[in-house]
Amino acid sequence: MGSIGIGVNLEFVRSADMSFRAGIRKAAELGYKYVEPCVATGYDLLAVGGYYHMLSVEEDPLEVKGWLDELGLRCSAVSGHSALMRPEISIPYITQAIRYAADVGAPIVNTDEGPKPEWVSDALAFELMGYSLHQILAVAERHGIDLAIEPHQVYTSRKKTFLKILDLSDSPRLKVNWDTGNAYLAGQEDPYEFLEAVADRVVHVHAKDIAMEQADAKRGEVTGTPVGCACGEGVVDWKRVLEILRGHGFKGVLSVECGTVDQAGRSLKYLQSLL
Repeated sequence: MGSIGIGVNLEFVRSADMSFRAGIRKAAELGYKYVEPCVATGYDLLAVGGYYHMLSVEEDPLEVKGWLDELGLRCSAVSGHSALMRPEISIPYITQAIRYAADVGAPIVNTDEGPKPEWVSDALAFELMGYSLHQILAVAERHGIDLAIEPHQVYTSRKKTFLKILDLSDSPRLKVNWDTGNAYLAGQEDPYEFLEAVADRVVHVHAKDIAMEQADAKRGEVTGTPVGCACGEGVVDWKRVLEILRGHGFKGVLSVECGTVDQAGRSLKYLQSLL
């Protein structure tokens, strides 16, 4: 990736009850060059029935890659969110997502630390995350895949504890997926100063804008949100985000996270106008 690209997370078709294959066709029709699928273990009956975009790691990733190739699309990353504080869940799931990403042609798997169980202390949480990362990153290194942590939960929404997570491993494969909307909505840090602090390790961006109404009602009350509004129609200062990313040599993909097909179309036009 020689310059900044624009992609879309398949969440944009969830409200339209589209399958993964229908979703990637719609992404290509809108003009996107990259997509970000989400994978799950086992089978989701709604996805099997064609009403949902989720991919199962049980399905052949080379068949999926063939569908993408036919449309001239590439995977910017695979969404593999799992609780790093729950090793019994995160290690088998994320390692499968890494192997899937390698076969489907995605260079990155995105995740976060996951919801913190009430009974887990801060000290134990970091021990558990360190254990999970050690096991997961060994697989990532063998397969040549970056594991990108994003701001989304209790520790990644704060600069000090996010940096502490990044210090749990010296693997060159431990990176950052910056989520513009989550960082703003969490309200724990100045989102642009926070981005500056991790920008050298950012390999992928969730381009998520937050509507003014949601920002007013929820900022500081939550640590993230699944999708945002159309890029350029909310509170995120996109010119400043791009200035910071470019200043740190970012050459990855802005993966739009919005809730509808119309928003995805408007987001693409807006980001193209900036790039």
